[in-house]
Parts: sequence; C-alpha cells; structure tokens
Amino acid sequence: MSPPSYEPIVIPLRSWRLPSTRAALQARDVRALFALAKHHGATQTRIAIATGMLQGRVSEVMSGVRTITAMETYERVAEGLGMPDEARMMFGLAPQHPAGLDHLGPVGRAEIIQTFPSQSMAAQDIRTAARQVTAIDVLAVRGLGILGLNDSLLRPELIGEPDVPRTLRVLLLSPEGQAAARRAEEINETPESFSAGIQLAEARLRELSTIAPSLTVEVYRYNVFPVWRLITLDEIQYVSAFGQKWEGHESAVYKIAPTPQGALHRGFRRLFEQTLRTAQRVI
Repeated sequence: MSPPSYEPIVIPLRSWRLPSTRAALQARDVRALFALAKHHGATQTRIAIATGMLQGRVSEVMSGVRTITAMETYERVAEGLGMPDEARMMFGLAPQHPAGLDHLGPVGRAEIIQTFPSQSMAAQDIRTAARQVTAIDVLAVRGLGILGLNDSLLRPELIGEPDVPRTLRVLLLSPEGQAAARRAEEINETPESFSAGIQLAEARLRELSTIAPSLTVEVYRYNVFPVWRLITLDEIQYVSAFGQKWEGHESAVYKIAPTPQGALHRGFRRLFEQTLRTAQRVI
C-alpha cells in the first residue's frame, strides 16, 4: 500500500550521490528530481503537497511541459524532497545545517560565517559591508552585475559614499582569449556578444574612475577558464561559482572570514593574487 500523501518524501542518501542525480542537481533539472522521488514511491499528489505546488503544475514539470526557474521554487523543491546539505549545495542552495559540513572540519566550518542561496539574497549584506571598507577586490567574468551597470551590486555604493580613499582591483576575463570563447559556448552566447559584455564592463569601470575621484581603480584581464567568482571587502570574502548552466550570481554565496588556521580564506586570497600576477592591466 502506498504511503499517505501527507507523509514526508524519503530518498536514500545513496540515491542523492548517484552520478545521474548529481548531474540533475547541477543542471537544476527538477523534472529528473521529481522522477527520482517517483522512483522511491512518491506520487504526483505527494510531491505536490511536499513542495507546495499544484498537482497540475507537478504533472507539467514531470512531462516536460513546464520548467522551474524561480529560486523560491527551488527552495521548496529541496525542502519537499528532503534534500541533504551536500545535494542542496550542488543544487545551488545554501546548506540548512552549515555546522554539519563534516568534510570541512571544525576550522573550515568556522571560516564560513554565513551562506546565501544566491547573490540577490546576499546583496544587502554585501552592500552594507562595502560602505565601510577601504579595499575591494573582485574576480569575475564580465562583472556587469557587480560593477558595470547603474543598479549593479557595488557601483552605487562606490559612487554615493563620502570622499574616503579606497582601492578597487577588478579581474575580468580577457575578451580575446580561448577561455572567453569556451565560457560563451557554455552559457549559449555568441563569442561576439560575450566579449562585448566584458568590454562594456571595462568602459564602465573607466568611467567609474573619473566620477569617483577618491576611488583608485585598477582593472586587469586574465585568460584562465573561470570557476570561482570572488568579492573581497577588506578581509571578508563572498565566494560563488560559475556552473555549466548558470552564472555566478545564480550560485550560492559563501561569506568567509579569515581564521588563524583556515584554508578556505587563504586559498581564495592566493587564487586572486596568483591570477592578478599573470593578468594584463588595462585600466
């Protein structure tokens, strides 16, 4: 007999670790995840109740008629399917129990002081911190969402603050290199439009250096395939990742602080400095 529709959905941990499930999590393939729940005995009604969706909507997702794109819905799907923290992070969501990340050890856990499901959820925290710092380092691909647009993450904070001397170092992907062409293909953009976005960001950063006289702006081009997206405000780091199917702002964001023996903060600091060492300065 099938379990009642209101009972929690239980998917064994081993199933979350299957290569096919990991691929579905990374691609945010909700259809495949619902199929996994069905494989473990969940009906469409049970999935709908667990995720707070209409049964008709669940049916559309499972038949491929509808896709899920909203972060709020991703969160409900993760909650409803009982997704463990390691699966949540692959799905682009913050873990529910950061202290349970045993693979990091106690020192690593202490470095991660907060997690956010996406950049939009971290935006207020980042903007508040940016108003109080004197050194900002950014490792990005195009950086439009961070600095290149009027309403981007950090640009209003850099223009609107009092005349306090500050430095801004920005590493952007070289628009002319093979890494840019590969990344453009990965996110289904033409190399021309992708490169144009980087060049627009550079132009806007050059403009920023003239309208914010108290800000020293340095912009560099690097030619290594991008994996990590990094915003450092003095000593606090906000780290996210570039996926095969999503941009850095869609990734979970980890707020990392330095600790006496912590490896994460030191590693990301070293990543920035080593990338800077081989980069070409353009501004």
